[in-house]
Amino acid sequence: MKADTHREYLFAGANLPAALVADLQRLNPWWTDQAMRQLPKTRRHLVQWIHRRLKQRLAPIVVVRGPRQIGKTIAQFHVIEDLLKQGVDPAHILRVQFEDNSELSRIREPILRVVEWYESVILKKSLNDAAQVGAHVFLFFDEVQNLKNWDTQLKFLVDASTVQVVVTGSSALRIEMGRDSLSGRITTIEAGVLSLTEIADFHGLDIGKPRLADNGLEPLLSQEWWRSLHASAQSVGAYVMTAFAWFSERGGYPLAHEKHDLAWAQIADQLNENVVKRVIQHDLRVGEVGRKRDAALLEEVFRLCCRYIGQSPAVGTLAREAQRSHAANVGPRRILQYLRFLNNTLLLRMIQPPEIRLKRKKGNAKICLADHALRASWLQEQIPIDPDRLVKEPHLTDLAGRIAESVTGALLASIHGLDVNYLPPRPDQPEVDYILTIGTQRIPLEVKYQRRIDPLTDTEGIRTFIEKTVNNAPFGVLVTQQAVDNVLDPRIVVLPLSSLMLIR
Repeated sequence: MKADTHREYLFAGANLPAALVADLQRLNPWWTDQAMRQLPKTRRHLVQWIHRRLKQRLAPIVVVRGPRQIGKTIAQFHVIEDLLKQGVDPAHILRVQFEDNSELSRIREPILRVVEWYESVILKKSLNDAAQVGAHVFLFFDEVQNLKNWDTQLKFLVDASTVQVVVTGSSALRIEMGRDSLSGRITTIEAGVLSLTEIADFHGLDIGKPRLADNGLEPLLSQEWWRSLHASAQSVGAYVMTAFAWFSERGGYPLAHEKHDLAWAQIADQLNENVVKRVIQHDLRVGEVGRKRDAALLEEVFRLCCRYIGQSPAVGTLAREAQRSHAANVGPRRILQYLRFLNNTLLLRMIQPPEIRLKRKKGNAKICLADHALRASWLQEQIPIDPDRLVKEPHLTDLAGRIAESVTGALLASIHGLDVNYLPPRPDQPEVDYILTIGTQRIPLEVKYQRRIDPLTDTEGIRTFIEKTVNNAPFGVLVTQQAVDNVLDPRIVVLPLSSLMLIR
């Protein structure tokens, strides 16, 4: 059989509905030398992280997961723009948006069918034929986790073809469910809200790149590296505190800084509509099981999470409060289910106690929002964490401290591969806000967000943890509101939250 005839036979079943073909052509304007959508000039670090994974080729699939509206789709477009500028043939790039596409939902195994059509009509050769002549093909799939059996389709695709795939998703649960079948085929990037270095970029300030690279945790084991964070912040002067003031006021969603000329009330409305309500009214109600979920109760549980930000309330306490406001018999088990749903959308991070230490006694999870701006928008209550603002509004210090604890937890949880836990108080151990586990070593981290630090009382939890040899903790970290110099214990690194945020 001749090659051309063989190819026609091979792709004979690759026809797609005309409406879907039109959608694909609109999603991929570079195929016909048309302009892409306008992109923001400021890029997230995420763009370079994706490029690095594609260049390293450690795995055929790069998974980017993070909450809604934090810039995953825009990062995809920036990567595609770069590939085109580097001379990649436009026909060697396919992008598919899987969310809210009714045409795709009517096709069995849509990933495979779309790729077959792409090979036949656009690439005009198989993925493997392209790879044989050194012409790499890049597939970009946005919100692919919404598809049934997306993981098995991708597994079949990358096992049978030489291709690089970038997948984005805003559901931690669905991404995790696909991890087992894709074992050895994926590398994951955790995408949180804007970092302090990125916020500075959005406002035309240069405070440098993230101090922790995205490909290793070894620096976290160095006490000197932690000390260097504050020195690094001091080296760029007031710019760090200026960026931190912006973060304090508007949070870390790109929208809030791209549109920094808009009033906060307008930004808050957009966050409520496009992030919180979208998750509650759409994402958590997908499928037969999802339709049975109570949207009003989900909203109430999220409101309670905002109220208990940075704390570890008992699930029974949340259930009682939900019963009063929801006027229904709501039990702890249902509340826990809804908390897990919200955690799986990455709107919040539930930092769990270390089970190995607690043995039979299970503690309550600590609630950390993806961004404190979600609390400000949902509750219509802005609480500053900027030290200069708190001087003028000292009555807000306690609540600001809980928000600072949530900010710290969300920051640490966004570091891929880092095991983060919360240690509740025990008879022989005061509470420790966070325990970072790297290999066999543990680093206790406490947040004391106040202007004055007591060198004994405020470090008791860290010191007790370090002194227990079983913890294998070489040093600890104390996160404060501003720089202090009265903690003389050489085992404790003290640095302001603004300096800690330079990690990302």
